[in-house]
Amino acid sequence: MTDREALVLRNRAMAEAFHQPPLKHRARHAGLVALANLPFIPRRTETERILLIRPDHLGDVLLSTPAIQTLRTACPNAEIHALVGPWAAEVVANFDALDVVITLSFPGFSRVPQANWRSPYEQVFRSASQLRRIGYSAAIIMRPDHWWGALLTRLAGIPKRIGYDRDDTRLFINERIPYQYEHAVLQSMRLVAAFTGSETDQNVGLEFNVRPEDDYWVQGYLEEWALEAGDRLLAIHPGSGTWVKRWEESRWAVVADALHEQLGVQIIFTGADHELPMVSQIVAQMKHTPTLMVGDASIGQLAALYKRCVAVLGPDSGPLHLAASVGTGTVTLFGPADPTEFGPWGPPERHVIVTSNIGCRPCRVIDWGSDDPANHPCVRDITIERVLEAARRVVQRDRF
Repeated sequence: MTDREALVLRNRAMAEAFHQPPLKHRARHAGLVALANLPFIPRRTETERILLIRPDHLGDVLLSTPAIQTLRTACPNAEIHALVGPWAAEVVANFDALDVVITLSFPGFSRVPQANWRSPYEQVFRSASQLRRIGYSAAIIMRPDHWWGALLTRLAGIPKRIGYDRDDTRLFINERIPYQYEHAVLQSMRLVAAFTGSETDQNVGLEFNVRPEDDYWVQGYLEEWALEAGDRLLAIHPGSGTWVKRWEESRWAVVADALHEQLGVQIIFTGADHELPMVSQIVAQMKHTPTLMVGDASIGQLAALYKRCVAVLGPDSGPLHLAASVGTGTVTLFGPADPTEFGPWGPPERHVIVTSNIGCRPCRVIDWGSDDPANHPCVRDITIERVLEAARRVVQRDRF
């Protein structure tokens, strides 16, 4: 057996163990069963008011928007409220299909550590009391495994609670939908179809509406960097939420220089504040001077920039979905996550996915903690040549 084969077997075994519920989750299950057996006290309302719960970050919330638009079309007179994390509120803040956006720092999704083990349960009772005062006729739990959100809707007295028949989520919903492993867009669409009694539209589009003020902001930003209206822009977003998804800085530097020289594009790096050191390392290894929009842009402004680009490159992350939502072609490097579920939504010839051939991917484990990064080369195994070839394909298609 080669070292490579041994590594694959090791990682498969570790991933299988990771996906098994730990002891504390099994103990939690007993407590949730007890909560599920408490008497249900409904909160009746005369208004058709629907609550959508999506606790995730940028990419997952964005992939839920086609389903939300479909729900609005099917229920034009209903009030539709979205309960999302403050980290994703801007994604849906100006979404016409929603009447109200409510923010909640969901436990397990907030980057602020919990005070103690009781915190999520204390928070769910407080939040349920607030939702009960509003009064909802129905709720849809849009994340398939979100038992906390399902519990929230039951404690809030919402009569109709729709979600996937998975794990502990099933304890608190009364309309259970059989789970199918498919793209996240279709997972959300299937829930809405169950609510409306319609068929799931497999060809639904993904769209983020860019506001004029964000277009103006980007125009001014580009002018400050001496970029002209006729310049062809290509964005690279090298960051991601976890180290196991990232590619080496030196390789991004080579790719950026090569695409500038071969395609005549102006390179723009994007990222959050905390990603500036990583981007600075890339720029330090480049021959050409790129433009930086790191930590400066809101989600809307980032979308306005991507709309002007011929392509956006980067590892699996929310900004790549944002690029796809404004009609720009993408090249996404996938490692532990499965592109079948989380790949950019759109024509595959416009959204090229690049992976390595290591036998343990996709492991669907995005947080390997302190394990040696050398044991998880799924993204680092992707070659510079394959990324360049994919980028050239996407940019060439953009010309016609």
